[in-house]
Amino acid sequence: QVQVVESGGGLVQPGGSLRLSCAASGRRFSHDAMNWGWYRQAPGKQRELVASMTSGGTTNYADSMKGRFTISSDNAKNTVYLEMNSLKPDDTAVYYCNLRVVVTTIEGSTDFDYWGKGTLVTVSS
Repeated sequence: QVQVVESGGGLVQPGGSLRLSCAASGRRFSHDAMNWGWYRQAPGKQRELVASMTSGGTTNYADSMKGRFTISSDNAKNTVYLEMNSLKPDDTAVYYCNLRVVVTTIEGSTDFDYWGKGTLVTVSS
C-alpha cells in the first residue's frame, strides 16, 4: 500500500519561509515514472495546483508562486520538497502532495494517483 506523507507545515510570519516535504513509501518505484505535484486549498476555496515536477525533472508553477516557491526532489528518498519564500497571508492553506506513478509494461501504461492528507501552512503576524 503506497503512502504519501507531507510534513513541514506550521505558522510563519509574512515574508518568512517554510520548507515542505513529501515522502512516498510502500513499494519500490525504481522502474516507474514518478510525477509529483503540490496543491493547496484555502478555506472556502477550491484546491489549486501550486507546483509540479515530472519524472524527467520538468517543473511547472502557478503564476502567483513563480519566483517564490521552488519544487525539488530526492529520487533516492522518494521525496519531493516545496521551498516557500516571501510568504504572504494569502498563502495560508492546507498543502497537499500528489504522486502520480506511471507503471509501464509491454501491455501499456497505467497511472496511479496517491494523495497525502495535507499539512497546514498559516501565514500570519
